[in-house]
Amino acid sequence: MENSQQTDVIVTEEITKVYDPDGIPIHALNGIDLTIQSGELTAIVGPSGSGKTTFLNIISGLDSPSDGKVWLAGKVLSEMSGNELSDYRRDNIGFIFQAYNLIPVLTVRENVEYIMLLAGVQKTERHERVTAMLESVGLAGVEDRLPTQLSGGQQQRVAIARAMVSEPTIVLADEPTANLDSKTGADLLEMMRQLNTDTGMTFIFSTHDPMVMESAKRLITLRDGRIDSDETK
Repeated sequence: MENSQQTDVIVTEEITKVYDPDGIPIHALNGIDLTIQSGELTAIVGPSGSGKTTFLNIISGLDSPSDGKVWLAGKVLSEMSGNELSDYRRDNIGFIFQAYNLIPVLTVRENVEYIMLLAGVQKTERHERVTAMLESVGLAGVEDRLPTQLSGGQQQRVAIARAMVSEPTIVLADEPTANLDSKTGADLLEMMRQLNTDTGMTFIFSTHDPMVMESAKRLITLRDGRIDSDETK
């Protein structure tokens, strides 16, 4: 079901990011003003070096802007303490990384339930939610395997299940199909698109994959750290 009433979940105001590794300033972002509403399925696209990953890191609080403000669900990130920000990310943001970032010594089930364990969710509820989520991503039957016993596509499905199982407000995915073959990538995109429709969660992808761009309902193109175009399908 689509959200009947959308709210602003991410707002950025004049976001800039300047790196200065060797005394030579590099402007990764140059004044980004953007509003993303609940339930959107948005792709941030652009050539390498356009600022896509930097932007995702900043709107999630993993990195700080050099200037400007970010609001997440009405909260200003720069006004949160370190612990407040960590707790907010844990409870409201699901991350899907290009490199999966699974914990190698934990089983599939343990990887997926890890965030809920940190959040203090009771064991019975964790078990029920993990079981249902693994079934929804096509991983029923591999709960006790380690990440090294899975294919790349299966590992990415685990990463998606982990991001979704705690029912976050926002799911951020950095190049989620980069390490997958086209068939597996297409299947995962369709699954995330269906989850977006069914749950109303907000999905934001950083990508240069045409398949992801085609699946998205909104395309924001970055070029030289600025928004070059913003179109809704």
